[in-house]
Amino acid sequence: LRGKKVMHLPDRPAFDYLPGETVVVGEDELMEIDFPEACLCQPTQCLAVAIAPDSIRQTVDLLNERYPRAETHTPWALAGPEYAHLTNTPELTGTLERLVAVSRTTDVAKDVLAGFTLQELLVRLMQTQARELIFNDYARHLTTHRFAAVVHHIKEHLTDNLSVEKLSALACMSKATFFRVFKREFGLTPVEYIVRERLAEAKRLLRQPLASVAEVCLRAGFNNLSYFQALFKKHEGITPGAYKKQLIA
Repeated sequence: LRGKKVMHLPDRPAFDYLPGETVVVGEDELMEIDFPEACLCQPTQCLAVAIAPDSIRQTVDLLNERYPRAETHTPWALAGPEYAHLTNTPELTGTLERLVAVSRTTDVAKDVLAGFTLQELLVRLMQTQARELIFNDYARHLTTHRFAAVVHHIKEHLTDNLSVEKLSALACMSKATFFRVFKREFGLTPVEYIVRERLAEAKRLLRQPLASVAEVCLRAGFNNLSYFQALFKKHEGITPGAYKKQLIA
């Protein structure tokens, strides 16, 4: 929530743990934390959520039974140390905020609400880990996961007209199944993913001193300047022009 921490987990190098991030630690796993910048005037604060192993097992079993993943050889599960350090998605952040709100309420149904919210939190965590696995590490899974090929195509053709027909064909699915399974797997639709990738590319291009907003719009894959500006402000809270000025200042 506040401040920088340095995490030490078994079998991996130490890493910085910053606001807006989550670390998943297994039961009985040793965890050591350094607070290099903490002091009385600048405290460090984080939120720890302990979930009973039975709750995790029940949620994972339910997902695998009713909502299986795209590839049967990679069932739902909380991934190990390689994907333990995550950048929070908006969906994961929202679920954590609701969990905190439920914990503070005096509602008679507090325990029931907390149980449902914890279940959602587990789903969001697994979806976030799935994003890390495929969105950021797709090259390792091109021959074993159909969505890795989809992500690779999107990244290679970000400025092209990306049709759902082409993407669903790459996944060897009908359009309806592709949309449904993609959202189940990652917590967002293929179109939402494309928009996020294009906005990330736009932010990168805006760092170039001579690049105008109109030029960035086209180079990032958007073909309407007004739409690009509105979408950028919706996601980033400021216009592309204001974002660029912040970088220069």
